[in-house]
Amino acid sequence: MNLNPSMTDLGLAREQWQQLQSALAQLRAETLAVAAFSALAQEQHSLRSALPARFDEVLMQLLNRLESSALFTEESCSFSRQDLLGSLQMWLDKAALRLAPA
Repeated sequence: MNLNPSMTDLGLAREQWQQLQSALAQLRAETLAVAAFSALAQEQHSLRSALPARFDEVLMQLLNRLESSALFTEESCSFSRQDLLGSLQMWLDKAALRLAPA
């Protein structure tokens, strides 16, 4: 992961962050499928490379759990959809802090 992205890369990363934030809102409103959200998140290469490696690891774990939770029709003690969506929002919030202008 690149820890010092150029300004152009940073601008693209911020755009991708906004796309992912919007997609999360759609996922919460159930107007976007989990698979579509997961695919979009995995395609945000500029965003993911602008953040420390740990962010990517956490995002992939969250997406894996989210995809697994989609297999259940009800809340499961192991896979609470609301908790996972909250964790994704927390990830986005922390990513926004990293992407903020210095």
